[in-house]
Amino acid sequence: MRPRPPVKGRGILSGTGLIITALAATAAALLFPLWSYAGRQDGTAAQVLAARTVTTPYGPLSERDRDFVTKVRLAGLWELPAGQMALEKGTTQAVRDAGQHLIDGHTSLDAHDRTVAARLGVPLPDEPNAQQRQWLATLRSAQGQEFDRQFAGLLRLAHGRVFSLVAEVRAGTQNTLVRDLADDANTTVLDHIKVLEATGYVDFSALARDLATTPSPVPTPPVTDAGSAVPVAPSPSGSYAMPPATSTPLPVDAP
Repeated sequence: MRPRPPVKGRGILSGTGLIITALAATAAALLFPLWSYAGRQDGTAAQVLAARTVTTPYGPLSERDRDFVTKVRLAGLWELPAGQMALEKGTTQAVRDAGQHLIDGHTSLDAHDRTVAARLGVPLPDEPNAQQRQWLATLRSAQGQEFDRQFAGLLRLAHGRVFSLVAEVRAGTQNTLVRDLADDANTTVLDHIKVLEATGYVDFSALARDLATTPSPVPTPPVTDAGSAVPVAPSPSGSYAMPPATSTPLPVDAP
């Protein structure tokens, strides 16, 4: 019996089989570089993160941790003078009370921050950044109820930004000193948010819009070392000045 001739159109090298094979080869050629690049990217990102994290007796200290310690200092550098102005220029007791809370809270928090910075070797600034100086100038020029509105609005916006930053750092840090500082900052910031809202001058609609559209109110300026920090400028009222970053901080128990 003679063998049957092959059926036309069948086989891997003909018809549908040939099309499927070509598509599979094309897909493999396209996907392989993506898989390979993704693997290299992950490895590079891990190396960068590792390079920016240093070992300390209190646990790993990340770049975000260092940035947070600096931002806590920056917050006090403008909120303490702002609180002093509220005591002197506020037209209601609620505004003056909020100013006193700012002074009390940031005096204590700044001392804690300077202790942490000294133990971790984090340099701190000694003057507010450009945005914060602009806000202080706005408060200095405002009078009467306009001051009350500007004070409550600017400070509530800044605390709303900082509040989310504190939560992120507290959730992710591996450093015990930074974790304790974040706990302290969380308590302080929440207290200030409440007393600012109690003034009755916070426009929550404007606040929500500004929080969604404006950049962070406390960008970190470059600081090379503690000795190169610029001395703090006099407060707008002339009656309050922050202690320098290099002054002896209050003791904090080691973990």
